[in-house]
Amino acid sequence: MAAEYTDEAENLFCGICEAPELAPQARRYGRRPVPDDSPINELDALWQAVQERLQGSVPESTYRLWLEPLEATAVEGETLFLSAPDGIRAWTERRYSNLIAEALKAVDSPLRHVSFAEPPEALSDLGAELELNPNYTFDRFVIGPGNRMAHGAALAVAEAPSEAYNPLFLHGPPGLGKTHLLAAIANYLRLNAPGLSVRYTTAESFTNEFVTALKTSGNNAFKARYRDIDVLLIDDVQFLQGKPATEEEFFHTFNALYEGGSQLVLSADRIPSELSTLASRLRDRFEWGLTVPVEPPNLATRLTVLRRLVEEAGVEIDDEGALRELANRIDANVRQLHGALTKVIAHASLMARPLSSDLISEVIPSIRSRRPTSVEEIQQRVAEGFGVSRAELVGSSRAATPLRARQVAIFLTRDLTDLSLPQIGRLYGGRDHTTVLNSLRRVEASLDEDQELAEKVRELRGAIHNPVGDER
Repeated sequence: MAAEYTDEAENLFCGICEAPELAPQARRYGRRPVPDDSPINELDALWQAVQERLQGSVPESTYRLWLEPLEATAVEGETLFLSAPDGIRAWTERRYSNLIAEALKAVDSPLRHVSFAEPPEALSDLGAELELNPNYTFDRFVIGPGNRMAHGAALAVAEAPSEAYNPLFLHGPPGLGKTHLLAAIANYLRLNAPGLSVRYTTAESFTNEFVTALKTSGNNAFKARYRDIDVLLIDDVQFLQGKPATEEEFFHTFNALYEGGSQLVLSADRIPSELSTLASRLRDRFEWGLTVPVEPPNLATRLTVLRRLVEEAGVEIDDEGALRELANRIDANVRQLHGALTKVIAHASLMARPLSSDLISEVIPSIRSRRPTSVEEIQQRVAEGFGVSRAELVGSSRAATPLRARQVAIFLTRDLTDLSLPQIGRLYGGRDHTTVLNSLRRVEASLDEDQELAEKVRELRGAIHNPVGDER
């Protein structure tokens, strides 16, 4: 998968579950276990030996923070390919590549080099098994008011595939735990139902594989890969928008799996009806089962997350208010919370200072919880960016520049606020929701093709998030 502590930092969330009996339907499927001498198990065994060596070479807190999250993904020649969460990749590659290479030599491995790049395409078939983060389990998912229903639905699907909710569709902004829950289902099934064939991927990977299949051997092998399985979990299905050929293939894949009694679990950053440029027949199918939101964690949940992360990192904190200070500053999502804590721990270690409220105040000013983005701010920034007035932006002009500015402003308003389509329409000259939806579709359809527009949207989003005068 593409990794969103992921994409990667939702490494949390608690809920202890026992292994149930397999559902009758689940038991009817069969799959051979992975042989002990398979490339996957050989790579796992090698990496475990290297990890044991690394653990004895550095302080425990250093190992847990920088080295334990690493995963071995592939081997080519004398090079071992590793993956790391976004929040630690650059630092770990810079500081610890040589140490890892030394550990490889110490365990008598023929490998001599380490790479944090993507593994070669020829070895990507190892991917599905190895890309699944073993830390994403139900036991490690911290439950709060915003994700309780999503957790319960995911656990129900894991316990009884195709009998609880099919399809299950989780939606919400990035960094809230959707990836964690999808991977938890896959990990649960692989542990408790090894007879089931389970595939977890992202819509982006699905698209890339499909395009590669069309360019090489044709799509028969691709169809077998995705249709002859018992459980399919697809992350970030909004990525399918604007790709008609891939949408068509996924439509038939969805139908084949659903009609065959297989379980489908999907996630996206919004509800199906708001995937405005996705074919309506796909949006309809996404809503056949259960659609559940995953919402931002409240203060109590954020504190629970931080306490668990600190405990796992082996860090001691004397200042009882430090974690509360950090939890108050970061309220957007768990990924940012994890990244902020990693940054604070690194500074505390490098500067030989205790992890305290004072240190957090110094290190995390730029990630301070921002006030909610206002529509007025969005309109002003977009008007300035396109060189029009706010009156022109919200007015009735159909001239090219004000019209495009209005569409972009509506797109950013939908993206950066929680307002509904009718509410947005009222703030843009009293337009109805169909006009708002049309603006969203036009901008989304243009972003992949118009690089100048895509860059302008990125700049405007950054300006809205970090206005001049903010602490950095």
